[in-house]
Amino acid sequence: MIVVRWIRAFVEFWIDFVVGDDWTVAATVLAALLGTWGLQRAGLPAWWLLPAAVIGITTVSLRRATKGTHRPTRPR
Repeated sequence: MIVVRWIRAFVEFWIDFVVGDDWTVAATVLAALLGTWGLQRAGLPAWWLLPAAVIGITTVSLRRATKGTHRPTRPR
C-alpha cells in the first residue's frame, strides 16, 4: 500500500512539474517535439521548429498572463 502511494505521488509530482499552470505550453512543446521528429524522419531540416514553437507559445502565454494587468498612466 505504501509503494502504491509513493508511485502515485511520484507520478503526480512529474505531471504537475511538466504541465505546471498552463497545459497549453506543455501540449505545444510536445507537438513541436513530435513535429521535429516527423520532419527529421522525412529528411527535412527540423532544427527551426522547436525554437519557433517555444518563442511563439512563450509570447502567447505571457500575453495571456498579463492581459488586463497594465497600469494606468498618471494624469499630469
